[in-house]
Amino acid sequence: MRHRKKFNHLKRTRAHRRAMLANMASSLIMYKHIHTTLAKAKALRPFIEPLITKAKDDSTHSRRIVFSSLHNKEAVNELFREVATKVADRPGGYTRVIKLGMRQGDSAEMAMIELVDYNENLLTEQKSEKKSGRRTRRAGKKATDEPKQEKVEAPAEEKAPEAEQVSQNEENSKEEPEQEAAAQAETEAKAKEEPAEEKKTEKKQEQEPEDEKKSEEQSDQKKKDDK
Repeated sequence: MRHRKKFNHLKRTRAHRRAMLANMASSLIMYKHIHTTLAKAKALRPFIEPLITKAKDDSTHSRRIVFSSLHNKEAVNELFREVATKVADRPGGYTRVIKLGMRQGDSAEMAMIELVDYNENLLTEQKSEKKSGRRTRRAGKKATDEPKQEKVEAPAEEKAPEAEQVSQNEENSKEEPEQEAAAQAETEAKAKEEPAEEKKTEKKQEQEPEDEKKSEEQSDQKKKDDK
């Protein structure tokens, strides 16, 4: 029975286990992902994540604490310079364990442990999923209905020019009676003007003989006065 055993001892002594975890943590910091057994990967997570949290505070004290666990200057510098700035906005959960199946030979469960913020493929997929939102059955039905709507709308767009032509023809048909009415009004006005002009010409013709008579009478009176 494993009473009061809170963590996996990995069948190693304390010194051997801590040296192994320090070596694995240094490799993970330098290479951002490593392949190991599933038991070792699960044991590494609680060892390295407090060190990454400590690295967010770049001070001499925190560097000495991290160095006392890793015993590797290059790994400490990489952790404080690059990894800490990369995970500055993440509140914990810096590593991810991915199962890889069984190992040939002893059939041990293999896994890959990696730093979450350095796997760009999964980060882009998560961003795309957040933008798309949750998928439901209703959303799926809407997605299937959208192509049908596009198919229905496509002929409507094709018929749009025909509808415009019909509307233009209707407008032209409405304008034709108006033009005919205007033409009739013009002809009627001209017809009214013609009799008035004829009357004026008749009056002029009537006045001409009267003027001739007056001129003759005046000439006769002048002759009489001369005599």
